[in-house]
Amino acid sequence: MPPDQAATPPAPGGWRAARGEPSLADMFGSVRVAKGGSFWRKLVAFLGPGYLVAVGYMDPGNWATSLAGGSKFGYALLAVALISNIMAIVLQALCARLGVGSGRDLAQACRDAYPKWVSWPLWLLAEIAISATDLAEIIGTAIGLNLLFGIPLEIGVLITAADVFLILALQAIGFRWIEAFVVALLGVIAACFAVQIAMADPDWGQVIRGFAPTVDIVANRDMLYLALGILGATVMPHNLYLHSGLVQTRGYGDSVPEKKEAITLATIDSTIALCLALLINASILILAAATFHKAGKTDVAELDQAHTLLSPMLGSSIAPTLFGIALLCCGLNSTVTATLSGQIVMEGFINIKIAPWLRRLVTRMIAIVPAAVVTIWYGEKGTAQLLILSQVILSLQLPFAIVPLVMFTASKAKMGTFVAPRWLSFVAAIIAAVVIALNVKLLIDFVTG
Repeated sequence: MPPDQAATPPAPGGWRAARGEPSLADMFGSVRVAKGGSFWRKLVAFLGPGYLVAVGYMDPGNWATSLAGGSKFGYALLAVALISNIMAIVLQALCARLGVGSGRDLAQACRDAYPKWVSWPLWLLAEIAISATDLAEIIGTAIGLNLLFGIPLEIGVLITAADVFLILALQAIGFRWIEAFVVALLGVIAACFAVQIAMADPDWGQVIRGFAPTVDIVANRDMLYLALGILGATVMPHNLYLHSGLVQTRGYGDSVPEKKEAITLATIDSTIALCLALLINASILILAAATFHKAGKTDVAELDQAHTLLSPMLGSSIAPTLFGIALLCCGLNSTVTATLSGQIVMEGFINIKIAPWLRRLVTRMIAIVPAAVVTIWYGEKGTAQLLILSQVILSLQLPFAIVPLVMFTASKAKMGTFVAPRWLSFVAAIIAAVVIALNVKLLIDFVTG
């Protein structure tokens, strides 16, 4: 029994079982937080998990919807990107509250709150969602390798299996190094888009006006469909499991005041990181608007298509290279978050531990097989369809992650003094209903063609 378990209090009335081993036990409380330090010093210690979460908000599926929105409607859908980000900030704040306040990640909370006939199906759905996330990551990385080095997509898909060794190396030297790796790649992505946008020279007046919602978004059916795509692809179910576990890597203490401060600091961390994610997603849309929409190319939606058109339109060979580098960095970053979320889900739901490298290898193989088969038989068009399918699978799983999160954090019996304020629970419930409704619509549209 781990030392922290011995002091674990009995389960409150709201839980079916007492809290077991902490989330990510080998990294639990491993990042020290100065007890008597200043607020800013403590905040620095808490910065990190939010950036791992932010990775999920800029995956290749989001790139596709942003490219399509910018090329077809210019800057008009920037408002949708902003609204999506606000929704994400609220939901991730609840994840931080659940992780710190209950001492459970979302997977553990489901295990301790529901009978097995409910929690085990939830676990299977979460595993399917992580495999779908992995699928999008494989495709994005393979396309990035193809764009930069001319590596055939089929070979690129197989090369992505080697990222197991990258994860092992990072986990061996400490959790802070994992965070540093992710933040460094996010910095590269941001720098790549900053240079491309400078080359594209967008109309900044229109950019600013684009962040203000207009009735056209609802009135124009095509615009509404893309808006729904941006909204629906924003909140990823694996991020909810991930964040509720990552916040517990901080050694914030056991007292109520320390935990309340930890919730505040973790929320600030995720909010800052998601604002960076908004900047990158908005940059993709702005680049597409300033380059493709301006030139009358209103049908650009695929990653390789955007890469090919950037050079002649911006008059520089460096632009498509920067696009490819950003895409590759995005795929590598997703590798880290998919591995950690997979570990949290498996250990949390069914309380089973397997070696991280074996867990990663299994999930990667599950995703590589369909990616390799489709790439070999159908080529680039097939990967584009597979990318869309991965987003549909994620939308199917979303209600089974988002509803328990909102319910747990709104429960006084389960959260005690850390229960979410009623206004926050109300806002989160509305957001959950909207996101789920949009995903259902996207799913219906996908099925009906």
